[in-house]
Amino acid sequence: MAKEGSVSAASKKLRLAQPTLSGQIHALEEQMEVKLFRRQGRGLALTESGQVAFRYADEIFSLGKEMQTALRGGTTGRPVQFNVGVADVLPKLVAFHLLEPAFKLKEKVLVKCEEDRVDRLLTRLATHELDIVLSDSPANPMINVRVFNHLLGECDVSFFAQKEPALAMRKKFPKCLAGAPFLMPSSGTSLRRSLDAWFERQGLMPDIVAEFDDSGLLKTFGQAGMGVFAAPSIVSEEICRQYNVRLIGRTSEIKERFYAISAERRLRHPAVVAVSEAARNELFKST
Repeated sequence: MAKEGSVSAASKKLRLAQPTLSGQIHALEEQMEVKLFRRQGRGLALTESGQVAFRYADEIFSLGKEMQTALRGGTTGRPVQFNVGVADVLPKLVAFHLLEPAFKLKEKVLVKCEEDRVDRLLTRLATHELDIVLSDSPANPMINVRVFNHLLGECDVSFFAQKEPALAMRKKFPKCLAGAPFLMPSSGTSLRRSLDAWFERQGLMPDIVAEFDDSGLLKTFGQAGMGVFAAPSIVSEEICRQYNVRLIGRTSEIKERFYAISAERRLRHPAVVAVSEAARNELFKST
């Protein structure tokens, strides 16, 4: 009925009497204790619970067909789907390195990567639309979803600028940041909170000339010489190469932490396991 839009159309396709089909639907709804359909004009539409059930049912039927093919000695050629939510505050280079191991698995993986606010991603994670959410902070306990935080690793923070200003500032780091034009991440990021606290402890007051939600846009402005910016040291070499900037200095007093957030306590998806193990054993091993 989800595809046909009405009981009568679905009955004809399934070759069942309408009362029989309606009775089966009502029995299923009673068993699951949710409403699967709602009236929409003269037809029917899926409720939110119905949409979740439909996705699972569709997957079950697809897997059933694959099983038949496999039992007959055929190959399905179907890749493992890996649905990833990336928090919009997570640096793009870090996200790339975290997800890279998923592309190196022996079995073929189709990565579907979506970027959004963490709260929206966690809602989709809770309904199993996503396999994992990558973020620079653990899930807020105030968000009414049941999820589990897995620390992937941490690193310190480095500061960058165009070549000539950077070379001039190196010898006096971090005092050179006082009054220097500075490009700040937005207040919704863990890095911004850490920078504010660190500047206060150091007694430094940089000249904040711009704030950015997008880390890539921030670095582009830094590349153009608009100011100094900070980023996780784990990607410092790539930042210098891609954006043609130079390192001013780094501090171990600020730690950037990165998390995989899942709907299950134990990580099971092969791509999720690969991402987690590579992050802990390789990417952040020396930090």
